[in-house]
Amino acid sequence: MASDAVKTLDEVTIRFAGDSGDGMQLVGTELTNTSALFGNDVGTLPDYPAEIRAPIGTLAGVSGFQLHIGSFDIHTPGDEVDVLVAMNPAALKANIKALKPNGVLIVNAESFDEKGLKLAALTSNPLEDGSVDAYQTFKVQMSSHTKAALKETGLDFREMERSKNFFALGMIYWLFNRPMETTIKFLQDKFAKKPKLAEANILALRAGHSYCDATEAFVNSYEVNPAKLPPGKYRNLGGNEATALGLIAASQKSGLELFLGSYPITPASDILHTLAKYKNFGVKTFQAEDEIAAVAAAIGASFAGDLAITSTSGPGLCLKSEAINLAVMAELPLIIIDVQRAGPSTGLPTKTEQADLLQAMYGRNGESPVPIIAASRPGDCFETAYEASRIAVKYMTPVLLMTDGYIGNGAEPWLIPDSDSLPEFTAKFATNKEGFAPYARDQKTLARPWVIPGTPGMEHRIGGLEKKNIEGTVNYEPDNHDYMCRIRAAKIANIVNDIPPIEIFGPESGELLIVGWGGTYGAIRTAVERCQKKKMKVSRLHLHWINPFPKDFGDILRKFKYVLVPEVNLGQLVKLIRAEYLVDAHGLSKITGQPFTAGEIETKIAEILSAKK
Repeated sequence: MASDAVKTLDEVTIRFAGDSGDGMQLVGTELTNTSALFGNDVGTLPDYPAEIRAPIGTLAGVSGFQLHIGSFDIHTPGDEVDVLVAMNPAALKANIKALKPNGVLIVNAESFDEKGLKLAALTSNPLEDGSVDAYQTFKVQMSSHTKAALKETGLDFREMERSKNFFALGMIYWLFNRPMETTIKFLQDKFAKKPKLAEANILALRAGHSYCDATEAFVNSYEVNPAKLPPGKYRNLGGNEATALGLIAASQKSGLELFLGSYPITPASDILHTLAKYKNFGVKTFQAEDEIAAVAAAIGASFAGDLAITSTSGPGLCLKSEAINLAVMAELPLIIIDVQRAGPSTGLPTKTEQADLLQAMYGRNGESPVPIIAASRPGDCFETAYEASRIAVKYMTPVLLMTDGYIGNGAEPWLIPDSDSLPEFTAKFATNKEGFAPYARDQKTLARPWVIPGTPGMEHRIGGLEKKNIEGTVNYEPDNHDYMCRIRAAKIANIVNDIPPIEIFGPESGELLIVGWGGTYGAIRTAVERCQKKKMKVSRLHLHWINPFPKDFGDILRKFKYVLVPEVNLGQLVKLIRAEYLVDAHGLSKITGQPFTAGEIETKIAEILSAKK
């Protein structure tokens, strides 16, 4: 039973934090799925430690999962945290600054012993020295309560200890009146071959729920009502999974078999893992020995007539650059997915960043233009993957699809589209040998023909050497090279005809325009909506296509006195805007490995408009 005092909230932000082995991602995901099924809108921010095997109990090993639950349409994983669950001292130390004053703090009190404090580099116990007095703190003996609940299961102490994350989840389910049935079904399915583990975690879940019911410490419980979302069938979907499904949809609509050549790299590996499960749709996945082999195999698959994909992150994109040049020269369709992470070099491999844009734009030798499309939200990865595939085939070109760790690892409720609503996507192979020339071009798109190898009478040369216009033979003539460079650039520029007009939210001209791309979408939208409610004169737009820019982009920029571009880098899109349009755009940069909060952007908007006055 819930407490007698149930308070209704419009939204709540919850963060689980513990050691990387404490199962924080698992229970966070379960709370996400349960809330989505309940009807809430949700936004998530998984936060993985960068060290693969950091020492247990240390700051380097802290893993977190933040979840924003709303009774309305939400766009971020939340700014400040309303509830923090800290499984050890290191988790508390790393996350306490995010908790709101008077927020709910639930800690596993048994971990705050001498050893735990030492591992977290704490000289005193924050539960005793006044450090947490500003919060509603609940010191719970989670380990002991979990072991007591599991004493009849026959598991050893270590196995019992591992179930304490579900004890914590049970407490949160009680606190926010969430049903447990979805998680119980999940555990029964997950551990179908290990029924003792299923039983243990279910018992721990129920024990955490019963603990809150029995203790008098929790005066209130809370409810967040379902959100009024557009009608339809939804599923909770992560960004990398959405990317994979968008590619499968493109394959099915076009009639092309899908081939992924990939080398595992954080945070893009889940695209490979997801696509490998869909062999029943004719998907072929190839885990190569390195990044170069992965993209080279994908180019070979494209030459053979497949919808060819390669996925990576920033370091891998660098390694793939020479082969991408080959695809540019050969004019073959290829989708390169870059799930960006913090760099340079290995950088912060589990943290997010948007710092690969200039590499995507210019990181190849010679005049080597490649179209660039960027996803903005986890669910949006489906649409952008589909569109990248369609454009690659229509224009016979490699296309760079940019996401990032925040989008790829995040999740949100996704309205499943009707397949008939997806844009038409037809792949056409040249089969008529009469008058065939490998570099004869479509008059509208400037795309060359796509020929499956072995088609009688249509043999032609392929490779990285410059080709003679129309004929496709190797050619070293200066004028021919000049022409071919220009025609390849013109082909990419022609993609602008497929880009719809930009949608502006707010006045179409005036004081301040916020321009975003990629994963800044949610924070910008939330910040601008808050400011507009305060009658501030601010508008926003969000770019999907960055190369080429939409036709109307320059005209829109010039209608505003001030242009602000928030980016999780040191200002890359803003450089492109200033160079292309000679507009005095300004950047707002953040490179902490974390996404923007809406509050950070809202503060900057207020600062700019106040200075104008």
